[in-house]
Amino acid sequence: QVQVAESGGGLVQAGGSLRLSCTAAGLPFTTVSMGWFRQAPGKGREFVAAVSWSGSDTFYADSAKGRFTVSRGNAENAVELQMTSLKPEDTAVYYCAVASPYGPALSSNNVGSLSLYDYWGQGTQVSVSP
Repeated sequence: QVQVAESGGGLVQAGGSLRLSCTAAGLPFTTVSMGWFRQAPGKGREFVAAVSWSGSDTFYADSAKGRFTVSRGNAENAVELQMTSLKPEDTAVYYCAVASPYGPALSSNNVGSLSLYDYWGQGTQVSVSP
């Protein structure tokens, strides 16, 4: 049974930083790309950032570029998201996602597609106060 778990969310003032972590346990393979999405109240789930299975390729939404950094974690099937210069509009539930190893490689054209990802975490709340 695959379990995807996020941690590191919380409440921070505008301009502050948070680091989110995610691990995916129970996967029969380690060559998986992983990403982060977020969903604010009343809005759809949107892409934030992703990293290829090797860690050599990273992708960011325009809203995250220059402020967020995605990287592979030290453990197998782990990913981290370092968020700096946080803004109130970053407030959302952040979800970790695991891409299918049988699907296409991540690219700037497909990385934001929800259907590319097979497994999802329960989400962690990030709240940024003005």
